[in-house]
Amino acid sequence: MKRTIVALSTASLLLPLSACGGAARAGDGSTVTVTVGYQSKTINTVTAGTLLRSLGYFERQLDALHDGHTYKVDWQDYATGAPITAQMTAGKIDIGSMGDFPLLLNAARGKQLGRPTHLVSVTGYNLRGGLNTVVTAPDSKLTSLKDLKGKKVSTSVGSAADGTLVRALQRAGIDPDKGVSKLNQQPAVGASALSAGSVDALSQFVAWPGLLAYQGKAKALYDGAQLNLATFHGVTAREDFTKERPAVLEAFLKAQAEATDYLDTHPVAAAEKVAKATGLPAEVVYLYNGAHGIATFDPAVKPRLVSALEQDVAVLKSAKLVGDVDVDAFVDDRYVRKALGSSYAERLAATPAPAASEVRTKGSGKTTAFESPKALLAYVAGHESDVRAAYVPDATTGTEWFADKAVWVADGDELLPFVAPATAQAYVAAHAGARTVSYADALGRAS
Repeated sequence: MKRTIVALSTASLLLPLSACGGAARAGDGSTVTVTVGYQSKTINTVTAGTLLRSLGYFERQLDALHDGHTYKVDWQDYATGAPITAQMTAGKIDIGSMGDFPLLLNAARGKQLGRPTHLVSVTGYNLRGGLNTVVTAPDSKLTSLKDLKGKKVSTSVGSAADGTLVRALQRAGIDPDKGVSKLNQQPAVGASALSAGSVDALSQFVAWPGLLAYQGKAKALYDGAQLNLATFHGVTAREDFTKERPAVLEAFLKAQAEATDYLDTHPVAAAEKVAKATGLPAEVVYLYNGAHGIATFDPAVKPRLVSALEQDVAVLKSAKLVGDVDVDAFVDDRYVRKALGSSYAERLAATPAPAASEVRTKGSGKTTAFESPKALLAYVAGHESDVRAAYVPDATTGTEWFADKAVWVADGDELLPFVAPATAQAYVAAHAGARTVSYADALGRAS
């Protein structure tokens, strides 16, 4: 009899919890429901969530198992990692994806409740920390983190963005607990608070900073890549699930690798798919997930990312969100190694693509790369009406940003972009004759 694969919508969240996850496997044993928790708008998880779901690769891999079962995939969409962890530790979600700090909370909560989970693969990462950004209102007078002393800052406590804020404030000589008034808010609430003027700054993870900047509702104050500490998103799975259904987890990881390859070879099409599924502008999705975007996608669990995870524990402990976390016990790359076979070593050794300047023109399904930001500006100056989006890498951190939202510096014949004003000023201070210029001025100089 032909087996069927059924993808359930997020409307399934309205059903009783007993209809999801492990409980759904009770019965005659012929039907297995696999429940996947993901964050559609946290777009550095798309290879294990939004993009993967739209491509249907997981369902196809399950269909290829030929083990006598009918599989149903229940995709459940959440705004953050916390509810995914809650559902996992309740035995209701089998596989989830979230950022590095939530992953540690996932590990701690799972161990505490006797429902251990494991990090089984990585989705998107940035080796310098560029996935998190602190932004202020477009008309804000703040120009550096030091200006935040005594100010109100919105973030999501326990998130990677909160970790970036804490570390950045410490480096700026500000006590993150007493030096600022920190509000624990969901990203959308924080974005509204920033627009309303009830907070002075917002520290958030992808894709909120880029989205707000693109919409003209914020400007960058601090580029997380200034920390030069890796940050990433990954996939976590319940230990009991991985032991009971190792072939299903392997199928998921194979599908994730396929989705990663699709994103790498069809970056514009992938961005459009994610944009359609999430309602986010494709220009914002591409900023992070594009060919030279802020994120690099690779399921391999790189040692440098594990090391960063170990360093993150101290931040969460200081906030009294976790005790000790055994990172070595939490990380389990056996399944992804088996799923990817001989290609795993190659992926493990792979490095992020070099930063580049790119333009996407209207009506085009591809982008054009330029040898320098100045060359991009020269093109934009002559084709402004045709440009859909232009991206340039920060001259010091390499973080990709929108060309028209960057802080520009003229240094002789060079035109250099920066995400945040402080990094631009640091460059100016170190280079005699260099000075900041407006975007319009930069366009004029390039042309």
